[in-house]
Amino acid sequence: MKQPLPDEFGSFYQRYIDAIKEDVLTELRQQPTTLKDLLKPVAAKADYAYADGKWTLKELLGHIIDTERIMAYRLLRIARNDATPLPGFDQDEYVKHSGHRSLDFETMLEEFETVRKSNLFLIQSLTEEQLNNRGSANNYPLSARALLFIIAGHLKHHIGIIKERYLTS
Repeated sequence: MKQPLPDEFGSFYQRYIDAIKEDVLTELRQQPTTLKDLLKPVAAKADYAYADGKWTLKELLGHIIDTERIMAYRLLRIARNDATPLPGFDQDEYVKHSGHRSLDFETMLEEFETVRKSNLFLIQSLTEEQLNNRGSANNYPLSARALLFIIAGHLKHHIGIIKERYLTS
């Protein structure tokens, strides 16, 4: 699948789009295993934050799950040709009010796998026409196709952060 054009998403998503060099569907299918293989061995560090004021590994995983759900909801709405403008969300407020710190880390990993598996059923059901549908979120244009790349690129971005900042100490 070809990458979305710049007029299909807000420019702040460019780094997520650019992160996907291979087939986006293959990336989406492989990522749950990649994330689990990365995080399961370091479950003992789930409450670790690499600096004051930064999210713990649990909070980061919770953010990944929340964002996956929000982007999939946007995907569903836009793919179904719903032209209603969708709101943005404040990731820091979501984490602040999430309660992720009190959750079991391994259960959270299972939750992510389940959410992604569900999203893959949606993604695989979409036609080319549906993927080309456009809407808006947070006052920026957004196509269904762009959301596939954003979902995959967002996780890839955070996998990089986990490797660089959480697993080096």
